[in-house]
Amino acid sequence: MDFVQAIRSCLGQYATFTGRASRSEFWWFFLFQVLVMAATGMLGDVINGIASLALLLPALAVGARRLHDIGRTGWWQLLLLTGIGFLVLLYWWVQPSDASANA
Repeated sequence: MDFVQAIRSCLGQYATFTGRASRSEFWWFFLFQVLVMAATGMLGDVINGIASLALLLPALAVGARRLHDIGRTGWWQLLLLTGIGFLVLLYWWVQPSDASANA
């Protein structure tokens, strides 16, 4: 999946927490978020806040779908609320896809 396909897929499945997301889809959307946040950060705090809120739900959805792809539940994203939990999620997000069906 390339950059444009990943963005279309993630924004097309704006609040879809079921299914799977490939590594490329997840990381291309992550790069898109970083670029949008950098661009809107230069435009002002209000625009940056609006962009952050607009991308929050699709980011959580693609994160949950990525965790489904490796055989985990999307609820593991709650680890982001802890400081060290990001490292655990980062490790899982870079793992290859699980060939078995979703549980």
